Amino acid sequence: MDIVLQYDRLQFAVTSTFHYLFPQLTMGLALFLLYFRTRDLLSQGDHFHEAARFWTHIFALSFAFGVVTGIPLEFQFGTNWAAFSNYAGGIIGQTLAMEGVFAFFLESSFLGVLLFGEARCSRRVLWLASAMLFAGAWLSGYFILATNAWMQHPVAYRVLDNGHVTVESLTDLLTNPWLFWQFTHNMTAAVVTGSFVMAAVGALYLLAGRHLAQARTYVRTGVVTGALASVLLITPTGHESARQVFEYQPIKGAAFEGLFRSERGADIVLIGQPNLETMTIDNPLVVPSALSLLVYYDLYAKVKGLDAFPRHDWPDHIALLYFSYHIMIGLGTWLVLVMGLAVLWLWRDRLFRAGWLLWLLLLSAPLPYIATTAGWMTAELGRQPWLVYGLFRTAEGISPLVHSGNALFTLLGFLGIYLALGLLFVLLVVELLRRGPAEALPVAEQPGR
Repeated sequence: MDIVLQYDRLQFAVTSTFHYLFPQLTMGLALFLLYFRTRDLLSQGDHFHEAARFWTHIFALSFAFGVVTGIPLEFQFGTNWAAFSNYAGGIIGQTLAMEGVFAFFLESSFLGVLLFGEARCSRRVLWLASAMLFAGAWLSGYFILATNAWMQHPVAYRVLDNGHVTVESLTDLLTNPWLFWQFTHNMTAAVVTGSFVMAAVGALYLLAGRHLAQARTYVRTGVVTGALASVLLITPTGHESARQVFEYQPIKGAAFEGLFRSERGADIVLIGQPNLETMTIDNPLVVPSALSLLVYYDLYAKVKGLDAFPRHDWPDHIALLYFSYHIMIGLGTWLVLVMGLAVLWLWRDRLFRAGWLLWLLLLSAPLPYIATTAGWMTAELGRQPWLVYGLFRTAEGISPLVHSGNALFTLLGFLGIYLALGLLFVLLVVELLRRGPAEALPVAEQPGR
């Protein structure tokens, strides 16, 4: 049973991690598409119209791959996690259905307007379609995160006679106190991803000496937005998310901070390696009393360590949890530094000629993806050994009729398929970038544009 559980968990981790590479870009780009359409509506000429058109194609490509890779996740609730679906389907089915019916169809319908109705629509209609696209993309994220927030902090539920749970209050479910900081932190991270990708594409064109006017707009927009979003990613959204963990899931907080023993005036470990045999951090570089200060705003506050909780409730991959959290924090700091430096050079009117900094922006494009992946690993590894925190253990949720050979076979199949899909996505993106922004298609002029 243990090996089946590990294969099921690994399969869901692989498929969800690969899938989320695409929605985080589309949710970030949705904001930029709305911005470009707004500028296009308020300005003369076709400069911002062409910027919106170019990035709509990249959005559509990422959206399509997100759909293809997201479908298997829905099926895995029934194939690999049938016991969990029986237990919590009355709750998670509500939010997942709302994501599909309200958000996904809103997003996909207006994306079709932008792709196939561009030459027939006025700029006002295109702006409205972009606004609806943005609403659909962010509503989709909200409903999915509402599902995860309930698994992290279950609220508004009622236990039925058969032991299953159902929704007590849909309003309370959608206003879960865990959800606010999780949503704001996640969507800020999506904006950071979109910002770095946009700045990287602009930097690529500037270095190649192509599409210079468009490239400057991409770099300027990506850098300014990315600098602001990178700061917000750390504070308040990241800071408050961490404080929320220590309030509702103190075991997770102790594990990702590497705090094995409860302490007053607890330190923050910047660098070090967790030693599970001695329950210490090897070679630590610490900031004294910083953890107590950041969590409780008191230098001498007591922070519970892992020793304050039963061993069977500890996360089962503490070292991986610790490193994923610190990778997220380290990369988040690096993102702030890169964008801060770029903003400074932009303010001095030197950014577009600074080849070394343009290369830095270009090479930093993958880092938000790594940071976001590490962040989700922190959230999900830290929730273990629970599927629904404090209510339903992960080991109880797997499908009883799916054996280890089945899980391993499909896991290997997904790895092969996703490798092919990843290569195809890269080739298609390269082709879009090679073509670059073209002349704007004719836009039907109506009164008021």
